[in-house]
Amino acid sequence: MKRITIILTTSLMILGLGAANAQDATSMAELLELIQQGQSRDSQEARQRETQFKQRHGQQQNLLNQSRSERTRQERESSRLEQLFETQQADIVSARAALDERLGALKELFGVLQTVSGDTQGRFNTSLTNLQFPEREAFLVALGSKMASATELASIKDIETLWGMLQQEVNESGKIVRFDHQVTKSDGQQSVESIIRIGAFNIISDAGYLQVKQDGTVAELARQPEGRLTGAANDLMDATEGSTSFGLDVTRGGILGLLVQSKTIKDRIEDGGIVGYCIIALGALGLLMAIWRWFGLSGDSRRVSAQLKRDKANTDNPLGRVLAAYESNQNADTETIELKLSEAALKEMPGLTKGLLFIKVISVVAPLMGLLGTVTGMIKTFQVITLYGAGDPKLMAGGISQALMTTVLGLVVAIPMVLLHTVVSGQSRKIINILQSQSAGLVAQHSESHG
Repeated sequence: MKRITIILTTSLMILGLGAANAQDATSMAELLELIQQGQSRDSQEARQRETQFKQRHGQQQNLLNQSRSERTRQERESSRLEQLFETQQADIVSARAALDERLGALKELFGVLQTVSGDTQGRFNTSLTNLQFPEREAFLVALGSKMASATELASIKDIETLWGMLQQEVNESGKIVRFDHQVTKSDGQQSVESIIRIGAFNIISDAGYLQVKQDGTVAELARQPEGRLTGAANDLMDATEGSTSFGLDVTRGGILGLLVQSKTIKDRIEDGGIVGYCIIALGALGLLMAIWRWFGLSGDSRRVSAQLKRDKANTDNPLGRVLAAYESNQNADTETIELKLSEAALKEMPGLTKGLLFIKVISVVAPLMGLLGTVTGMIKTFQVITLYGAGDPKLMAGGISQALMTTVLGLVVAIPMVLLHTVVSGQSRKIINILQSQSAGLVAQHSESHG
């Protein structure tokens, strides 16, 4: 089959060459000569290719023999290594048995030491004293690595050093120490500041309470607690001797973190949304109106009381203006006097009752607006439940906060408005009663004198 392929290839080459050079031949003799030349050339090229193939075949056979030899060698090496591994494995087992026999009771000691070393490292990583003694971590890591290895044991010096660190932690937990440390500000800037460590519980600076993040850096709290606690921290920073009060977090930051996360009054007002702001604005307007009317009616009440002690009418107060109306119509009959006094008293009524209805309306409208905010907040909550389900309470917190805060704001505004309306309207009724009683007395006196 191979020869047939070679013959066909040669024939095709000859035919192609003949077709290419047929145009150059001028006779049959020349064409035959050209064909013979092509056959001779092709035969020579074939012999060269055959020689190259035989050479390459010998090279490939040599490579195959070398590969087989290498495989045999590697198999013998693998068998040797397996035997060596089994021998060394047996040696390790016997060495460990000998080590356990020689350690005896010390084995339990080293086990306890390894446990204490790991627990101590975890405790120191979360302790505030680590800010002053960061070198302890490197020793504990090295000691843990040594105890975990099977080729090295802890020395007496290592045990004494670990005991000294534990004793140092106990002593430092009862001290208040001032030292310099790098602090990350709330705006992201870093600077070295003087800080105070209160045992193993809290750290503070001039800016207030600080916290230690997971990466070991010290940073200011995103939001400081209420002014009383911050003021106590500032007093402690300024103190040089004596004693001072301080808000200590015995949970080492747990309670302080929850306290900082709790909402302030401003946050709660913002939860009320636009309805809450409207309620507050309405309450502020009602409060201003109540204060204005209380001062005005208090002044009128004082002037009316002073008028009761005088015999001559003074027109700077409601009672004086009513008495002036009587004095200007003393010669009239009783019915005319009664009408004139009634007219004068009615003229004083608008000034005495001015603004009272507005305060009363606010006391009624405020809780209604709170109810409106409650309804809108619950609508938002139900919309969130429809979209995202009820699995995550945080998604519903916004609507619930608005629903609750607007109700609270409405009641906070309504209750004082009711009390203020009662006080202001009481002053107004007091003056009105004085005007009515004095008018009735003047009519009775005039009727007796002209009866």
